[in-house]
Amino acid sequence: QAQLVESGGGLVQPGGSLTLSCASSVNIFEFNSMGWYRQAPGKERELVAKINVGGTTSYADSVKGRFTISRDGAMKMVFLQMSELKPEDTAVYYCNGKILQYTYWGQGTAVTVSS
Repeated sequence: QAQLVESGGGLVQPGGSLTLSCASSVNIFEFNSMGWYRQAPGKERELVAKINVGGTTSYADSVKGRFTISRDGAMKMVFLQMSELKPEDTAVYYCNGKILQYTYWGQGTAVTVSS
């Protein structure tokens, strides 16, 4: 059973940057894919960025060019570097990992973009 723990959320001004971290209890290359989702108040959870075991990344159109997903196998961590943050990026961000038919979620970390 894998466990995922996010960290790095907080309050940031518009235009600022923030990096989220996701620590895995298992080797991250056991996951077929890992990603970051977010859920804003009153909205459905949406995929923000994803990286598959081969290293291919994909992003939501709303964050392309501003967010970067990366990983460190030795540290068993996945990161989400966020720049040029906008108020509409405010949400709880969740780390996600998939192993075959199983999906794992972290507890979430809140990001607030506000002046």
